[in-house]
Amino acid sequence: MSHFLKEEAEPLDSKFYTAADEDFTYDAIVVGAGVVGPCIAKCLAQKGKKVLIVEREWQEPDRIVGELMQPGGVRALRELGMVQAINNINAQPITGYTVMYNGEKVTIDYSHKAKSGPLDLLSEDIVHDGNDKILPNDDTLNYDDFENNDRERGVAFVHGRFLTNLRNMCLKEPNVTPLAGNVIEVMKNKVGEVIGVRVDIPNGRGKCIFKAHITFVVDGVFSKYRRELASDFKTSTSSSFVGMSLFNAELPTKYNGHVILGTDHSPILVYQISPEETRILCAFNDKKTPPNITKWMQSSVQPHIPKCLRPSFDKALAEGKFRSMPNQFVTARQNNVTGLCVIGDALNMRHPLGGGGMTVGLKDTVLLMKMIGNLDFSDRETVLDELLDFHYERKKYDSVINVLSIALYSLFAADNEYLRMLQQGCFAYFQRGDDCLEKPVMFLSGVLPSPFLLTKVFFAVALYSIYLNYEKKGAVGFPVAFFQSFAILYTAAKVFTPYIYNEMIG
Repeated sequence: MSHFLKEEAEPLDSKFYTAADEDFTYDAIVVGAGVVGPCIAKCLAQKGKKVLIVEREWQEPDRIVGELMQPGGVRALRELGMVQAINNINAQPITGYTVMYNGEKVTIDYSHKAKSGPLDLLSEDIVHDGNDKILPNDDTLNYDDFENNDRERGVAFVHGRFLTNLRNMCLKEPNVTPLAGNVIEVMKNKVGEVIGVRVDIPNGRGKCIFKAHITFVVDGVFSKYRRELASDFKTSTSSSFVGMSLFNAELPTKYNGHVILGTDHSPILVYQISPEETRILCAFNDKKTPPNITKWMQSSVQPHIPKCLRPSFDKALAEGKFRSMPNQFVTARQNNVTGLCVIGDALNMRHPLGGGGMTVGLKDTVLLMKMIGNLDFSDRETVLDELLDFHYERKKYDSVINVLSIALYSLFAADNEYLRMLQQGCFAYFQRGDDCLEKPVMFLSGVLPSPFLLTKVFFAVALYSIYLNYEKKGAVGFPVAFFQSFAILYTAAKVFTPYIYNEMIG
């Protein structure tokens, strides 16, 4: 049997994946089999492309990232014909958010599907036979609720289970060749064009060179190869999350993501990822985690945990099984190297507070397939022209999700007087309901790609914060409130403007 033909996906075990052909020039090499890599490989294979996908570790990973997918990400999976990857992994539906602020709370439902507009499904060689809909025989995801409810739905899951489903979908394609190995070099010709990769393959095969018309770098958060686009293309880190698993937790609002805020503590995120397990992520406003995590959790987090969550939280805290991750940010660069496409978290990252990472990566994949999926990859100049345009086409959605994540974290982790005023104003703005709730949650969920409207709403929150400050100070405090209004506006502009500028123009 040719190494391009497989009757079904082989087990996700690295020892099986060593048979890639060094003498063959693939249409595409995909470096990395995280969330985005298998989607690219699967869709290209269905377009008739011969694809080599290289991953160092094919076994199911155990990570605390990529566990909550916003409705925008679910819509993108539908458009890719891969939404059934969320099936049969004990995933939990997410219907909206509960925001808690100093003991008060607002429940925010996701928006109506009609306001998101119709799905833009990829062509029939990719989306067919109902693969844009979830399966009806799932124990935890109700088909009627997902498919026929008039509101958007997100989903939360154990990351490794979801990833295994994506990989299996990819490996069922006969045009996909999997390879277990560590990419140690992106290969270039004499004029700087990328022609393939050098891979260190275990089990005695050693270092091998594989060639392709285009190489997709999808090696994630800690990408070694994003700098192939520019030597100064690197992430910045200013905060971190400390996570724990809570078991059999009683959530304040079932099937909601929870954001716990306060004037004297950093944001706390809580969401259920399986029938038994709930993830809690506690923000720490430094790129390094606290030196004594237990003590910090006891003093800075535990007092702010809702009463219903305390039994499961206290038990997890006593066990001390903490996990941490840095919160990294990087603005996308243009893919301007012939034969190379950097995508996913390797290209662009935002604060995980908004849960938008998978949404951006999957929407990028949809757009990429529309722009280059039908091209002949051996026509490298035409492909490059489309990739240059891809950089600008993606801005309308990625800028909203990226900037919102940074702006919200700045407000929610407020560390000065004026940020706290904005934080209070933001929560009060949510309490107004109606349009003051719907548009923000549409931005957050990745279904309203309008940077202009995001700017308008953000500064509407700032103006409302100023109004509340005038109301609080009264006639006697009017002079103070007057001068503080300028400081609030300046703070809002400082939080928002540099990031929206970099995303849209930089």
